[in-house]
Amino acid sequence: MIDRRHLLTAALGSLLTPTARSVSAPALPDATGPYALPGTFVHPLPDPVTGRRYEVWVDLPPNASTSASASAGLRPAVFVTDAPYAFPLVRALRNRVGQQGRNLADFAVIGLAGPQDESAVDMRSRDYTPSDPRMRPGRPADRYGAPRYGEGPAYLKYLAEVAIPAISERYRIAPDRRVLLGHSYGALFAAQVLFANPALFSHYILGSPSFWFDHRLMFEREAAYAKQHTDLAARIFQYVGAYEAVAPGPRFNKDGDLVADARRFDTLLRSRRYKSLRIETRVLAGEDHLTVAPAGATLGLLWALPGKGPYEA
Repeated sequence: MIDRRHLLTAALGSLLTPTARSVSAPALPDATGPYALPGTFVHPLPDPVTGRRYEVWVDLPPNASTSASASAGLRPAVFVTDAPYAFPLVRALRNRVGQQGRNLADFAVIGLAGPQDESAVDMRSRDYTPSDPRMRPGRPADRYGAPRYGEGPAYLKYLAEVAIPAISERYRIAPDRRVLLGHSYGALFAAQVLFANPALFSHYILGSPSFWFDHRLMFEREAAYAKQHTDLAARIFQYVGAYEAVAPGPRFNKDGDLVADARRFDTLLRSRRYKSLRIETRVLAGEDHLTVAPAGATLGLLWALPGKGPYEA
């Protein structure tokens, strides 16, 4: 006699027990195109002298007017070097940390980008450096592998005469809240601006500056500036990771003590007793040259363009 209970149990078990057959995943539709950051603008802005096809990327705060009329008022802006990395990062920090002006002023993000057909690494090595160390007798060139170096002065001229005037007029940028943020070679370039045309920006955020470049040439530039000037009207914020010192351990630098260089730079500028100078230097624990940028940029932005909220740099 057949026990119907066993038949029912077997039938239910076959329904509830997974089988070896896999369920095929739904087909992924073809991509519709690259993702674009909403509310951003790309302005081709070539250098009339060199002919290089630079671009300027612009992102305004959410709900901001693009009007250039006088009634729109002047807005603060943060100009960033190394745009492919720094532009989306600083944009995200403004939107997330800033909370629509509560913790950070609602600033425009201006990305200083190189030509699309050019390597970003080659561009920064050429345009952000003050000299070509390979051209100097007796100076080792073992860490200099880019095609070109030393065209920082030409790039500074382009920014001062082309990019900044055009962007400032179109988007009504406030000159007293015009910030330059650079990291590594970008900070090295910011230091060049500082000693060549300090009024070009109101605030300078120098992240892990590459003061080691060309046997610390920027310290020579600082000394030359000090001989010819009695004041430096600039506000400077430096950040560097604690691991960017030379010490045993996998995250420490093997050569090039960026912590010591940043502190030396701070001490030198303070020793000049420039009445208009404001400088602050932070060494961030637990950070190295790659990880320090988001935290350091956040602190620098809170320092340069504070909002009305509870955060303090």
